[in-house]
Amino acid sequence: MTDAFDYFIVFAEMRTGSNFLEANLNALDGVTCHGEAFNPHFIGFPNKDEILGITREMREDSPEKLIETIKQFSDGLGGFRYFHDHDPRVIDIALNDLRCAKIILTRNPLESYVSWKIAQETGQWKLTNVKRRRDAKATFNAAEFEMHVEELQAFQVALLNRLQAEGQTAFYIAYEDLQSVEVMNGLARYLGVDARLDSLDDSLKPQNPVALEEKVANADDLERGLSRLDRFNLARTPNFEPRRGPVVPSYIAAAHSPLLYMPIRSGPEAQVQGWLAALDGVAPDALLSGFNQKTLRQWKRDHVGHRTFTVLRHPVARLHEAFCSKILTTNEGSFTKIRNTLRRFHKLPIPGQEPNDNWDLSAHQEAFIAFAQFVKMNLSGQTSIRVDAHWCSQTQAIANMGEFALPDMVLREDQMQDMLPSLAISAGVKTSPLPDLTPSAPLFFDLADIYNADIENAVQEAYQRDYLMFGFSSWS
Repeated sequence: MTDAFDYFIVFAEMRTGSNFLEANLNALDGVTCHGEAFNPHFIGFPNKDEILGITREMREDSPEKLIETIKQFSDGLGGFRYFHDHDPRVIDIALNDLRCAKIILTRNPLESYVSWKIAQETGQWKLTNVKRRRDAKATFNAAEFEMHVEELQAFQVALLNRLQAEGQTAFYIAYEDLQSVEVMNGLARYLGVDARLDSLDDSLKPQNPVALEEKVANADDLERGLSRLDRFNLARTPNFEPRRGPVVPSYIAAAHSPLLYMPIRSGPEAQVQGWLAALDGVAPDALLSGFNQKTLRQWKRDHVGHRTFTVLRHPVARLHEAFCSKILTTNEGSFTKIRNTLRRFHKLPIPGQEPNDNWDLSAHQEAFIAFAQFVKMNLSGQTSIRVDAHWCSQTQAIANMGEFALPDMVLREDQMQDMLPSLAISAGVKTSPLPDLTPSAPLFFDLADIYNADIENAVQEAYQRDYLMFGFSSWS
């Protein structure tokens, strides 16, 4: 045996052929697979109490101890099978370890689902003697199957992304490949063991070797259920936006009340901050800001019963705010370098200096539409300019917050009059002023003056995810 790996993990699921794979791994001289070592309901196999002297109780206290024992005391190269609902602590241990060989076993999810349903009916999870085979048909449940597929796909994608991020590769093997002695010997070569198989283990027999339609009692329901699925994920809205972390320093807390605002840039930030200040009768500059994760945790501990919130703004209004305050103007705080690149390279029809009296409504409309078209490319990863927080999607902004903590409440700008006072009361504030929703004076033109169908279409093209996820209709 070579010194390629210290141990291996087989990522699989129920009814994917993992028992057959394990039988053939164990048929290799110098390889030992210890079953479902981290199944939360048993250890290794349902009738076992321990693995190499490690009991379930010892495993619960320290999964690392069981892995170390498998590494050190297995007969040859040791490993185990792991399903998506097994001990989650094992994922990081295995994926962070370059000395752990990763084997990923897959099967058509419809086949595995039907096989699982039949096994539930018969109570037969393995077959070693065909004379004892029990017959049954599966009853297809569309909602249950969709959940089955979503769980498997989510785990597979997470697994793939983690391996990519770690710069690792795995040995992928499909259910159909299990019948190939050449593939099995290729797996042995990947594991770094010298042994090879002359033939496959024949102790386990296929349990349902018939066509799929013969395995299902309600074939019509199966056909209708499959028609609901987007097999190639064609309806997905692609997302190429970078993750930027929760941006905790931008969060703003009331001076005394247990309320924390998690702003989305180019939203109604001034109005919300004004309301927070009025809540405690202080000036806006008395609000608490500049948090880091440590100091924000301490604030949360000191303010039991706190409420955190953010406010969504309609994508058209938000992008127009970003366009006027960060691109069109040349005031302090605007993005001068980005502005120049947009003008010179992306040919945005904006003047070299801040617009003057010659800048009319038509010019503003044209430039804003061009900016929306740029943002669509920018969010799709097609430009060299950064995706700024002032025009990233609000879907991504909230996902970024979730890396620290999601807000308790996600409000919409047109709900603030009613919802902010209710939010304050829920946090124990006895009285709350109504928020002043007076918008800031426009830098150039009111959105109502320039808005038209072309603007709406351009913004919807840029923010498909936000319109879909938050149900935005056209701005009015």
